[in-house]
Amino acid sequence: MGLLLLVLVLLLPGGSGLPFYNGFYYSNGRNPGNGHGEGLFNGVKLVVETPEETLFTYRGASVTLPCRYHYEPALVSPRPVRVKWWKLLENGAPEQDVLVAIGLKHRSFGAYRGRVHLRRDKERDVSLEIRDLRREDYGRYRCEVIDGLEDESGLVELELRGVVFPYQPRQGRYQLNFHEAQQACKEQDAVVASFEQLFRAWEEGLDWCNAGWLQDASVQYPITLPRQPCGGLGLAPGVRSYGPRHRRLHRYDVFCFAAALRGRVYYLEHPEKLTLAEATEACREDGAQIAKVGQLFAAWKFRGLDRCDAGWLADGSVRYPVAHPRPNCGPPEAGVRSFGFPDPQTSYGVYCYRQR
Repeated sequence: MGLLLLVLVLLLPGGSGLPFYNGFYYSNGRNPGNGHGEGLFNGVKLVVETPEETLFTYRGASVTLPCRYHYEPALVSPRPVRVKWWKLLENGAPEQDVLVAIGLKHRSFGAYRGRVHLRRDKERDVSLEIRDLRREDYGRYRCEVIDGLEDESGLVELELRGVVFPYQPRQGRYQLNFHEAQQACKEQDAVVASFEQLFRAWEEGLDWCNAGWLQDASVQYPITLPRQPCGGLGLAPGVRSYGPRHRRLHRYDVFCFAAALRGRVYYLEHPEKLTLAEATEACREDGAQIAKVGQLFAAWKFRGLDRCDAGWLADGSVRYPVAHPRPNCGPPEAGVRSFGFPDPQTSYGVYCYRQR
């Protein structure tokens, strides 16, 4: 951060002695270079515009987070501004810097370095373009425009197309504290789902009686068909909540969120059934890797993967995806069926994942 501030000072005329506020050095409200001496914010309002609706996109894609600004009443001459984008994090964690810019100079940070830039397609357009989207990129972003000692900002919400799925480890039901739940989802090429993602999944029909962690460290579960073992018949359908829980001491399952895939999941045609170790090696010999649970759910949800053959996955579970329910292929609803975690020496097929 110290290097960033030094760079910003060097970019500004007369850097030494300038007041520091909100991550930038300022020029005491002076108006260098426009030649009109307009009294900024003497009856002039800075307005930042961002979309109210959530933006939806896919992992691996590029997306633009719109942000424009203007003045009321309009100013004739352009003014130098500073622009700052950051991502708001859950659970009261500090915001994550994404990009700062002064004029044509900009700097990006952390995992965003080299993947973000300002579009500037039109005058006073400071929209942020993110390339090669990753599953952790979804969330709320703030666009701040700073002119002198005045600043205004707007929020943009980015959501990846994905699928929510409940997950429990080999050890069984309610074995994960919050930190272990985060790791479990990560190992399945997913992240812990947010409440908004779980609620949207419930609206689409997700019904699950086991409570699971969410991104805000609350524990909830979605019910579309009320029944006695799942909160009773007297409660209306909805997302039931246990509220926030202790992240280390309390243990539940977890709801994971897997974004749409760039690669391909497929059932490996093999002359024989395979143990877990043989299945892992067979995928490798086919130029792929054994698929993870999140990848199988995403392939079922977005690619319509439909196969009535049970196959190994990387976590040692055995599952199969059904997009078109039919006789002798499990329950009458579409979904990913699970055989649980059989003995690794048992023989099944295997689902592989090949990245594009």
